[in-house]
Amino acid sequence: DNAMQTLDRRHFLKASGAGLMLVSFQFSELAQAAQTSGLAPAKSVAKDALDTWLTIDRQNQVTIYVGKVDLGTGTQTALSQIAAEELSVPFHHIRMVMGDTATTPDQWLTGAALTIQQGGSELRIATASARAALIERAAQKWQVPVTQLKVIDGVVIDSANPQQKISYGELIGKGFELKVDPKAKLKSHTDYAVVGQSIPRVDIPAKVTGEHPYVHDFKLPGMLHARVIRSTQIGATIASVDDRGARKVKGYVQTVRQGDFLAVVCSTEWAAVKASRAIVVQWTPGPDLPAKDRLDSTWRQLPLAKEEATQKVGQIETAMASAAKKVRASYHFAVQTHASIGPSCAVAQYENGQLVVWSASQATHSMQHELSVITRLPKERIRLVYLDGSGCYGRNGHEDASADAALIAMAIGRPVRVQWMRHDETALAPKSPPRSMDLEAALDDKGQIIGWKGDFYIALNHIQAFKPLDFPLLSATETGVPRPGNWVGFLFQNAGAPYAVPHIQVQTKHVAQTFLRSSHLRSPGRIENSFANESFMDEFAHAASADAAEFRLRHLQDPRARDVIEAALKASGWQTRVSASVAPQQRLARGRGIAYVRYNNAITYVATVAEVEVDRQSGSVRVLRLVIAHDCGQMINPDGVLNQIQGGAIQTVSRTLMEDVKWSGSRIDSVDWATYPILRFGEVPKVEAVLIDRPGQPSWGAGEQTPTTIPAAIANAIFDATGARLRQIPFTPNWVQAALKEAGTAMA
Repeated sequence: DNAMQTLDRRHFLKASGAGLMLVSFQFSELAQAAQTSGLAPAKSVAKDALDTWLTIDRQNQVTIYVGKVDLGTGTQTALSQIAAEELSVPFHHIRMVMGDTATTPDQWLTGAALTIQQGGSELRIATASARAALIERAAQKWQVPVTQLKVIDGVVIDSANPQQKISYGELIGKGFELKVDPKAKLKSHTDYAVVGQSIPRVDIPAKVTGEHPYVHDFKLPGMLHARVIRSTQIGATIASVDDRGARKVKGYVQTVRQGDFLAVVCSTEWAAVKASRAIVVQWTPGPDLPAKDRLDSTWRQLPLAKEEATQKVGQIETAMASAAKKVRASYHFAVQTHASIGPSCAVAQYENGQLVVWSASQATHSMQHELSVITRLPKERIRLVYLDGSGCYGRNGHEDASADAALIAMAIGRPVRVQWMRHDETALAPKSPPRSMDLEAALDDKGQIIGWKGDFYIALNHIQAFKPLDFPLLSATETGVPRPGNWVGFLFQNAGAPYAVPHIQVQTKHVAQTFLRSSHLRSPGRIENSFANESFMDEFAHAASADAAEFRLRHLQDPRARDVIEAALKASGWQTRVSASVAPQQRLARGRGIAYVRYNNAITYVATVAEVEVDRQSGSVRVLRLVIAHDCGQMINPDGVLNQIQGGAIQTVSRTLMEDVKWSGSRIDSVDWATYPILRFGEVPKVEAVLIDRPGQPSWGAGEQTPTTIPAAIANAIFDATGARLRQIPFTPNWVQAALKEAGTAMA
């Protein structure tokens, strides 16, 4: 079924551990330590143990334990729906614990393409195993066949004797004491009563009333407040420190320094801010970063760690030699930052040899490994407890703040809260690496693509083998535990040609080392690669004198791919014509553009039509409307999918039009909302979504997929409006004006 949803405007709902013996920390020790902080006692976290995944009390209330977390994307609600469905219990009987390393299984990091597809699938198997085990217990108790029993609202009923019934809570006893059955029989989608429903998100009411616990609000008895002092010069080291001014601040407690790691600790938040400003630090600057105005060419010239073929089909040289027409283009994507609205924060406590960190990290289990290296504590003595932060969509400053808090708590022996300042978050949080993409392709005399070549310059993939220690936390470098310079992976995804072409050669050139600390930023790799591929496809369509949408359909055989494109065309009222065939007459020129993706060339399908207005005099671009057709298979919660489409689209309009990290020498100049502007409420476009449900098909991600289509759709719409090609993100007025002049369509 297709469902049209529209967003007309934005709403507000929306001391050292060295020398410690490496001994195993037993559950009883963890439980004793947990009592001092109000923590739940530790329990089994083995992924193959059924008791790891859920507990049931005598009142039939079910507690689900998952290693994934909800970053504000609604996954707590969706995962609860999956559990309620497979267990056959009412949705309101589900309580969920997420991302606590002492009570939840390690399901790797939380990501929009993984949480439902991977994490939800694991949970589904576990809860189906639990349902089967409880039915088996009832069958044994009554000495009847399992096939004679059914479950309604968590109560097992004998179909042959309906008066004979027993609840899960009465059957559970001391627990399951069983392994998860990987072959457990799952419910058929035809029997779904909870999955597929737009159940209201469970986190929203408390967020609206201000009762929802964010990490910024978390307090511990006797907790102190700290600020870490860092330079916005990349690679700077401390030459000298004078904290006499800080000592005069009322509430000052202590200065903590270990190598280049420097922090001030106070009794109140405001005292910590004042003391951090009163400390005088002399910095030895690091080497200059590459010149900002030559970044594109510099990135292509940096040493390569390796070069490999991402896609190789047919004989590309033969195809290129026989071409009737060739098209070449190069594209570049700027360095961007997460720019979370609220700066990162964490709370840590070190007591009885155990470190507990309350963190907004989207990878709490990986953080155990990372903190173990920095603190020299055994992993078993480190507990991460997830609390909501200010959003991230990748690794922003949350992990850094968590490590900061851990080091300070161990140094002072008291609970401590660390909150970053705005300049810390904007300037020092990890960045997306720059990207450059060179494309060339060939048309035959019938206007069909016969050859496709691509060279993609990407950051070296440090986590292809899922190594959790490769993320270079600031405090690790500052305290002498250096890590590799970037923590990004899968940047090759969607580099391959997304259309049916007989001869293809796509090379990925892995730049050995980024000059800025890098990590994932929403849709890593896929957004940059799709911007290049979909912009290039539009250039090809124009070269073939073909309608941009029709040209794409001509090169697609996958029926689901064709479905999303045709759905977007219908909903947007697309009129078939060659792009830029109507010369702009007015100062404000309007156009429409299309872009398509199959995420990773393997999962979710998205097609987006963008409508824009370009001021040919000032170069400013306004996105008026986005129409997005979306197929992520079986939808768990359609309203949750819609939330993700809308949020991802709006955020990516901001990235496409204005977000660009600035620097001079070794200093990052993007430190606030003036120097790193983001989209304002008045600039938000109308967002319409066509949701294509596929009952019975695998459920795929819905958070990272839409953003991959937005930049190219906007670029193609700008070309349609003005005849000017934008090949460099972001599309700032200066870049637009330059492109308009090159195209001869600027207005004085």
